[in-house]
Amino acid sequence: MTEPVPSQYLARKTSARIELIASSFERLVGRPLVAQGADVVSALWNAPRAILAHGTEADPLFFFGNSYALEVFESDLAHFLGMPSRHSAEAPLREERQALLDRVTRDGFIDDYSGIRITATGRRFRIEGAIVWNLVDAQGARHGQAATFAL
Repeated sequence: MTEPVPSQYLARKTSARIELIASSFERLVGRPLVAQGADVVSALWNAPRAILAHGTEADPLFFFGNSYALEVFESDLAHFLGMPSRHSAEAPLREERQALLDRVTRDGFIDDYSGIRITATGRRFRIEGAIVWNLVDAQGARHGQAATFAL
């Protein structure tokens, strides 16, 4: 059953940024993240796996988390959007997370990430086989990074 896309994701500038999640994935990973012809924002929001993305700020902030990701991270949209993405890992594990992000920056994407994450309520969980990729537009400008995984 599909859920309606939150209004925060429907503004033109925001939806274009969200569409970059899918187009970058296809360009870098070599396969589509959503079905051809699908409404990309709705397909990402309702995907049967977590999809999240952060920007390029000095302390990158989440600008997208789909319904699956919000459930996994035990969060709501108001809390998740704008949260520093480093908060998805416990402080002792943040160096490991930064090494992963540096590897993605260098290589474009990875498809073998495993690690421990923490929910908004403090519960730990393990992700395995996550794909993490750079958000890069058609001109090659970098706009952040995204990840997808299923539990």
